[in-house]
Amino acid sequence: MSSLPSSPLASEAATTSASTTAGALVPHAVSRLRAERLQRSTRPFLARGGPKGERCEGCRLRPSHCLCALRPTQPTTAGICLLMHDAEPLKPSNTGWLIADVVAETWAFGWSRTEMDAGLEALLADPQWQPYVVFPQEFVHEPGRAVQQLPPPSLGAARRPLFILLDATWPEARKMFRKSPYLDRFPVLSLHPEQISRYQLRRSRRDDHFCTAEVAALCLDLAGDLRAAQTLETYLDIYTHHYLQAKHQLPPEWHSAAHQQLQRLQNPL
Repeated sequence: MSSLPSSPLASEAATTSASTTAGALVPHAVSRLRAERLQRSTRPFLARGGPKGERCEGCRLRPSHCLCALRPTQPTTAGICLLMHDAEPLKPSNTGWLIADVVAETWAFGWSRTEMDAGLEALLADPQWQPYVVFPQEFVHEPGRAVQQLPPPSLGAARRPLFILLDATWPEARKMFRKSPYLDRFPVLSLHPEQISRYQLRRSRRDDHFCTAEVAALCLDLAGDLRAAQTLETYLDIYTHHYLQAKHQLPPEWHSAAHQQLQRLQNPL
Protein backbone atom coordinates (compact mmCIF):
# COMPACT_ATOMS: atom_id res chain seq x y z
CA MET A 1 0.00 0.00 0.00
CA SER A 2 1.23 3.51 -0.78
CA SER A 3 2.42 5.74 2.04
CA LEU A 4 0.27 8.62 3.27
CA PRO A 5 0.53 11.84 1.26
CA SER A 6 2.22 14.80 2.88
CA SER A 7 -0.29 17.13 4.53
CA PRO A 8 -0.96 18.55 8.02
CA LEU A 9 -3.86 16.13 8.58
CA ALA A 10 -1.84 13.15 7.41
CA SER A 11 1.07 14.10 9.64
CA GLU A 12 -1.19 14.51 12.65
CA ALA A 13 -2.88 11.18 12.01
CA ALA A 14 0.42 9.39 11.51
CA THR A 15 1.89 10.71 14.76
CA THR A 16 -1.20 10.02 16.89
CA SER A 17 -2.59 6.79 15.45
CA ALA A 18 -0.27 4.61 17.52
CA SER A 19 -1.46 6.10 20.80
CA THR A 20 -5.14 6.14 19.84
CA THR A 21 -5.18 2.56 18.65
CA ALA A 22 -3.47 1.57 21.88
CA GLY A 23 -6.57 2.71 23.74
CA ALA A 24 -5.90 6.38 24.60
CA LEU A 25 -9.42 7.32 23.46
CA VAL A 26 -12.11 6.62 26.03
CA PRO A 27 -14.45 3.89 24.71
CA HIS A 28 -17.87 5.31 23.91
CA ALA A 29 -21.28 3.63 24.15
CA VAL A 30 -21.11 1.71 20.86
CA SER A 31 -17.54 0.61 21.54
CA ARG A 32 -18.58 -0.75 24.95
CA LEU A 33 -21.59 -2.54 23.46
CA ARG A 34 -19.34 -4.08 20.82
CA ALA A 35 -16.98 -5.36 23.52
CA GLU A 36 -19.92 -6.89 25.41
CA ARG A 37 -21.23 -8.50 22.24
CA LEU A 38 -17.79 -9.97 21.44
CA GLN A 39 -17.62 -11.51 24.90
CA ARG A 40 -20.86 -13.37 24.18
CA SER A 41 -19.77 -14.55 20.72
CA THR A 42 -19.05 -18.23 20.25
CA ARG A 43 -17.19 -17.65 16.97
CA PRO A 44 -15.37 -14.71 15.35
CA PHE A 45 -17.42 -12.16 13.41
CA LEU A 46 -16.22 -12.02 9.79
CA ALA A 47 -17.08 -8.77 8.02
CA ARG A 48 -17.99 -9.19 4.36
CA GLY A 49 -16.78 -6.98 1.55
CA GLY A 50 -14.74 -4.50 3.56
CA PRO A 51 -11.02 -3.95 4.08
CA LYS A 52 -9.12 -7.07 5.12
CA GLY A 53 -6.47 -7.45 7.78
CA GLU A 54 -5.72 -5.68 11.05
CA ARG A 55 -8.16 -3.01 12.24
CA CYS A 56 -7.77 -0.10 14.65
CA GLU A 57 -9.83 -0.65 17.81
CA GLY A 58 -10.70 3.04 17.92
CA CYS A 59 -12.26 3.48 14.48
CA ARG A 60 -12.43 -0.07 12.96
CA LEU A 61 -10.34 0.96 9.94
CA ARG A 62 -6.98 -0.28 8.75
CA PRO A 63 -4.19 1.37 10.83
CA SER A 64 -2.92 3.08 7.66
CA HIS A 65 -6.34 4.74 7.27
CA CYS A 66 -7.03 5.38 10.99
CA LEU A 67 -9.38 8.28 11.78
CA CYS A 68 -8.91 8.43 15.55
CA ALA A 69 -6.89 11.66 15.38
CA LEU A 70 -9.85 13.34 13.65
CA ARG A 71 -12.61 12.33 16.10
CA PRO A 72 -14.83 15.47 16.13
CA THR A 73 -16.91 15.65 19.31
CA GLN A 74 -19.49 18.46 19.32
CA PRO A 75 -21.74 19.74 22.13
CA THR A 76 -25.46 19.13 21.57
CA THR A 77 -28.79 19.91 23.14
CA ALA A 78 -30.22 16.58 21.93
CA GLY A 79 -29.20 13.07 22.91
CA ILE A 80 -29.11 9.91 20.80
CA CYS A 81 -30.26 6.48 21.96
CA LEU A 82 -29.26 3.61 19.66
CA LEU A 83 -31.22 0.37 19.86
CA MET A 84 -28.96 -1.98 17.94
CA HIS A 85 -29.88 -5.30 16.37
CA ASP A 86 -27.71 -8.19 17.49
CA ALA A 87 -24.88 -8.04 14.90
CA GLU A 88 -24.81 -4.27 14.29
CA PRO A 89 -22.15 -3.40 16.91
CA LEU A 90 -19.81 -5.91 15.24
CA LYS A 91 -20.05 -4.53 11.70
CA PRO A 92 -17.17 -2.22 10.65
CA SER A 93 -19.60 -0.41 8.35
CA ASN A 94 -21.98 0.42 11.21
CA THR A 95 -22.43 4.20 11.37
CA GLY A 96 -23.83 4.30 14.88
CA TRP A 97 -20.18 4.27 15.90
CA LEU A 98 -19.70 7.62 14.14
CA ILE A 99 -22.66 9.12 16.02
CA ALA A 100 -21.07 8.16 19.33
CA ASP A 101 -17.80 9.72 18.17
CA VAL A 102 -19.48 13.08 17.50
CA VAL A 103 -22.29 13.22 20.09
CA ALA A 104 -21.05 12.70 23.64
CA GLU A 105 -24.55 12.00 24.97
CA THR A 106 -25.07 8.85 22.92
CA TRP A 107 -26.30 5.63 24.50
CA ALA A 108 -26.27 2.20 22.85
CA PHE A 109 -28.26 -0.87 23.87
CA GLY A 110 -28.76 -4.26 22.32
CA TRP A 111 -32.36 -4.76 21.21
CA SER A 112 -34.56 -7.44 22.73
CA ARG A 113 -38.21 -8.15 22.03
CA THR A 114 -38.95 -9.55 25.48
CA GLU A 115 -36.53 -7.84 27.87
CA MET A 116 -35.75 -4.18 28.48
CA ASP A 117 -32.21 -3.28 29.47
CA ALA A 118 -32.14 -1.67 32.92
CA GLY A 119 -29.96 1.14 31.60
CA LEU A 120 -32.41 1.82 28.78
CA GLU A 121 -35.31 1.84 31.21
CA ALA A 122 -33.54 4.38 33.42
CA LEU A 123 -32.65 6.58 30.44
CA LEU A 124 -36.22 6.66 29.12
CA ALA A 125 -37.50 7.53 32.59
CA ASP A 126 -35.03 10.40 33.10
CA PRO A 127 -37.14 13.58 33.36
CA GLN A 128 -34.61 15.73 31.52
CA TRP A 129 -35.35 13.87 28.25
CA GLN A 130 -38.31 13.74 25.90
CA PRO A 131 -37.86 10.52 23.90
CA TYR A 132 -38.86 10.33 20.23
CA VAL A 133 -38.82 7.08 18.26
CA VAL A 134 -37.53 8.00 14.81
CA PHE A 135 -39.41 6.01 12.16
CA PRO A 136 -41.50 6.57 9.01
CA GLN A 137 -45.06 7.75 9.59
CA GLU A 138 -46.51 5.12 7.26
CA PHE A 139 -45.90 2.45 9.92
CA VAL A 140 -47.67 4.36 12.70
CA HIS A 141 -51.29 3.32 13.25
CA GLU A 142 -52.16 5.19 16.46
CA PRO A 143 -53.86 8.54 15.74
CA GLY A 144 -51.79 11.52 16.82
CA ARG A 145 -48.66 9.56 17.66
CA ALA A 146 -46.62 10.62 14.61
CA VAL A 147 -45.05 14.08 14.58
CA GLN A 148 -42.92 15.84 11.99
CA GLN A 149 -41.57 18.71 14.07
CA LEU A 150 -40.30 19.24 17.60
CA PRO A 151 -42.25 21.59 19.88
CA PRO A 152 -40.67 25.02 20.34
CA PRO A 153 -38.67 25.21 23.58
CA SER A 154 -40.42 27.00 26.44
CA LEU A 155 -38.43 29.12 28.84
CA GLY A 156 -37.00 27.10 31.71
CA ALA A 157 -39.29 24.09 31.22
CA ALA A 158 -38.23 22.37 28.00
CA ARG A 159 -37.19 18.73 28.09
CA ARG A 160 -34.28 17.90 25.85
CA PRO A 161 -35.08 15.70 22.82
CA LEU A 162 -33.76 12.14 22.97
CA PHE A 163 -33.86 10.50 19.55
CA ILE A 164 -34.32 6.72 19.64
CA LEU A 165 -32.82 5.22 16.48
CA LEU A 166 -33.42 1.58 15.52
CA ASP A 167 -30.01 0.57 14.20
CA ALA A 168 -30.51 -2.41 11.90
CA THR A 169 -31.18 -3.41 8.33
CA TRP A 170 -34.51 -2.14 7.07
CA PRO A 171 -36.38 -5.48 7.48
CA GLU A 172 -34.93 -5.86 10.98
CA ALA A 173 -35.85 -2.28 11.91
CA ARG A 174 -39.48 -2.81 10.90
CA LYS A 175 -39.61 -5.89 13.14
CA MET A 176 -38.02 -3.95 16.00
CA PHE A 177 -40.57 -1.15 15.63
CA ARG A 178 -43.50 -3.60 15.72
CA LYS A 179 -42.18 -5.70 18.58
CA SER A 180 -40.90 -3.15 21.10
CA PRO A 181 -43.96 -2.49 23.29
CA TYR A 182 -41.90 -0.47 25.77
CA LEU A 183 -41.55 2.21 23.08
CA ASP A 184 -45.27 2.47 22.33
CA ARG A 185 -45.82 5.31 24.80
CA PHE A 186 -43.47 7.68 22.99
CA PRO A 187 -44.21 9.90 19.97
CA VAL A 188 -42.81 8.85 16.60
CA LEU A 189 -40.78 11.44 14.76
CA SER A 190 -41.22 11.03 11.02
CA LEU A 191 -38.55 12.71 8.89
CA HIS A 192 -39.15 13.93 5.34
CA PRO A 193 -35.77 14.99 3.97
CA GLU A 194 -35.48 16.41 0.47
CA GLN A 195 -32.14 14.80 -0.34
CA ILE A 196 -31.45 11.14 -1.11
CA SER A 197 -29.04 8.99 0.84
CA ARG A 198 -25.34 9.29 -0.02
CA TYR A 199 -24.31 6.25 2.00
CA GLN A 200 -22.14 3.87 -0.04
CA LEU A 201 -21.07 1.07 2.30
CA ARG A 202 -24.32 -0.92 2.19
CA ARG A 203 -27.00 -1.11 -0.48
CA SER A 204 -30.70 -0.30 -0.16
CA ARG A 205 -33.45 -0.74 -2.72
CA ARG A 206 -34.85 2.71 -1.97
CA ASP A 207 -33.16 6.11 -2.14
CA ASP A 208 -35.24 7.34 0.82
CA HIS A 209 -33.64 4.79 3.16
CA PHE A 210 -30.91 6.51 5.13
CA CYS A 211 -28.08 5.05 7.16
CA THR A 212 -28.20 5.59 10.92
CA ALA A 213 -25.67 8.45 10.94
CA GLU A 214 -27.62 10.30 8.23
CA VAL A 215 -30.82 9.96 10.27
CA ALA A 216 -29.02 11.22 13.38
CA ALA A 217 -27.71 14.26 11.46
CA LEU A 218 -31.25 15.09 10.30
CA CYS A 219 -32.50 14.82 13.89
CA LEU A 220 -29.73 17.04 15.23
CA ASP A 221 -30.53 19.62 12.57
CA LEU A 222 -34.20 19.54 13.60
CA ALA A 223 -33.19 20.04 17.24
CA GLY A 224 -31.12 23.10 16.38
CA ASP A 225 -27.73 21.40 16.81
CA LEU A 226 -26.63 22.61 13.40
CA ARG A 227 -22.85 22.40 13.82
CA ALA A 228 -23.11 18.88 15.23
CA ALA A 229 -25.34 17.86 12.31
CA GLN A 230 -22.89 19.27 9.75
CA THR A 231 -19.97 17.67 11.57
CA LEU A 232 -21.62 14.25 11.57
CA GLU A 233 -22.46 14.48 7.85
CA THR A 234 -18.88 15.48 7.01
CA TYR A 235 -17.39 12.83 9.29
CA LEU A 236 -19.54 10.18 7.60
CA ASP A 237 -18.21 11.29 4.20
CA ILE A 238 -14.63 11.05 5.46
CA TYR A 239 -15.19 7.66 7.08
CA THR A 240 -16.75 6.33 3.87
CA HIS A 241 -13.79 7.60 1.85
CA HIS A 242 -11.21 6.03 4.18
CA TYR A 243 -13.16 2.75 4.31
CA LEU A 244 -13.39 2.45 0.52
CA GLN A 245 -9.79 3.54 -0.05
CA ALA A 246 -8.60 0.87 2.39
CA LYS A 247 -10.81 -1.71 0.68
CA HIS A 248 -9.20 -0.91 -2.69
CA GLN A 249 -5.69 -0.62 -1.19
CA LEU A 250 -5.39 3.08 -1.99
CA PRO A 251 -4.18 5.88 0.33
CA PRO A 252 -6.77 8.31 1.69
CA GLU A 253 -6.83 11.89 0.46
CA TRP A 254 -6.08 13.70 3.72
CA HIS A 255 -6.40 17.13 2.11
CA SER A 256 -9.79 16.50 0.48
CA ALA A 257 -12.63 19.04 0.67
CA ALA A 258 -14.37 16.96 3.34
CA HIS A 259 -11.23 16.83 5.51
CA GLN A 260 -10.85 20.60 5.23
CA GLN A 261 -14.52 21.12 6.03
CA LEU A 262 -14.16 19.01 9.18
CA GLN A 263 -11.24 21.18 10.27
CA ARG A 264 -13.32 24.32 9.80
CA LEU A 265 -16.21 22.87 11.79
CA GLN A 266 -13.88 21.89 14.62
CA ASN A 267 -12.02 25.22 14.62
CA PRO A 268 -14.51 27.98 13.71
CA LEU A 269 -13.16 31.50 13.38
